[in-house]
Amino acid sequence: MNSRQVAALFLSLALAACADFSGITPQSQPLDPRTLDPGAALQASADAAWPTDSWWRAYGDAQLDRLVAQAVAGNPSLRSARARVEQAAGLAAVARAGTLPRVDAASELTRTYGTHAAFPIDTREAYTYWENTALLKISYDLDLWGKDRAASQSALDSLHAAEVEARAAQLALASAVTQGYVQLAAQYLLRDVAEANLQRQRKVLDIARRRYQAGLGTQLEITQASTVLPDSQAQIERIDESIALLRNQLAALMGRGPGEGERIARPALRLEHGLELPARLPAGLLGHRPDIVAQRWRVEAAAQQIKAAKAGFYPDVNLVAAGGVASFGFSRMFTGDKATGEFGPAISLPIFEGGRLRGNLRAQSAAYDVAVEAYNSAVIGAFHEVADQVTSLRSLARQLELTEAALASARTAEDQAEQGFRAGLTDYLSVLNTQAELLVQQRNRAQIVARQLEAHAALMKALGGGYTEPAGRQAS
Repeated sequence: MNSRQVAALFLSLALAACADFSGITPQSQPLDPRTLDPGAALQASADAAWPTDSWWRAYGDAQLDRLVAQAVAGNPSLRSARARVEQAAGLAAVARAGTLPRVDAASELTRTYGTHAAFPIDTREAYTYWENTALLKISYDLDLWGKDRAASQSALDSLHAAEVEARAAQLALASAVTQGYVQLAAQYLLRDVAEANLQRQRKVLDIARRRYQAGLGTQLEITQASTVLPDSQAQIERIDESIALLRNQLAALMGRGPGEGERIARPALRLEHGLELPARLPAGLLGHRPDIVAQRWRVEAAAQQIKAAKAGFYPDVNLVAAGGVASFGFSRMFTGDKATGEFGPAISLPIFEGGRLRGNLRAQSAAYDVAVEAYNSAVIGAFHEVADQVTSLRSLARQLELTEAALASARTAEDQAEQGFRAGLTDYLSVLNTQAELLVQQRNRAQIVARQLEAHAALMKALGGGYTEPAGRQAS
């Protein structure tokens, strides 16, 4: 580099010193989870393990395991998430290429027609000739201010975010399948209750008819016993509709047609363990919740974009070298005296750009604020979801105890009323009332058991569903 080039470089740097991006800074700050009060719900009574990758296996239903596996393999939304990972990987490769030297080759062969001798062809007559060039060009951006490196790092952070978001999508899908399957199991439990109630009503109708035939009862008792049967049958029909709809839903989650749902058998779920939480729950959520991890990578990517935007205020300095041959006519192209070459820096300096650079920096700063607030929202939402499910599970355990006691009492009352009606000591209204109360308590128990299973599945999702942020890949 000669003295003139050095002088030009220093002049460029002096002009760039006038670049002004003052007053444009991000306004948001990432939330420190330690500042949040976890409350009584998140106080661990024992140091339980975090969920595993296949947390739904705790339900002990092989059919559920198969449905989740088919959903993970065939769901279009999950395949779309994986495609976004590939897209982010490609963009990261493009951004990284900006930090590396570039080599280009170019060749030009031009056929020229002339009517006078303007070149070393001694003739006054019309003529044609070939003008040929072949060049190899090498360029390298010195990236003095780190713009290309920041852009490459931002793209890599975005790739990490896309990978984690794909994992979050898989967790959401597995949770949706599991919760849909739990709802299907609940409908079967309700159908059992409705079917048992229908059988009791038919039994009472039979008793009423035999009492009437024996001269101990009335036609009114038969009419009352017959009236409730259609409603009970309609309840069973509504439950069958819900079962069919849930099967269709599960088939869609698996990326299959409704026919696949028709082959889903009755669930056989069981869940036998107490409610325990990891001791380091508040801090641990940051590395076990894929949505929080993904948002943290988005914050890192946005921070790198701010660095790139600031670097845009300064001059770019590229080193350029080119070498090759140029000649008139093919016969002279590769002779030694036709070689050509060049070398030197190429400097570009933003002097007046109409506010474009400040506008870009402002936009990137705002994008950083958006990413930070999305991260903060994910952190708060995680605490909220875990606390909600823990609160529900503890309450449902107490509700189940009370419902079991009420159910036992309702069964006793129903048995006593039926025996009294059979013996002619009570009327049919007493039987009807006790059956209605027994039905209510049986439904309550079935719904509470289903809600416990759903809340457990939601808790597994809220705890991250087996995700653990890889060591060495954590955002700063």
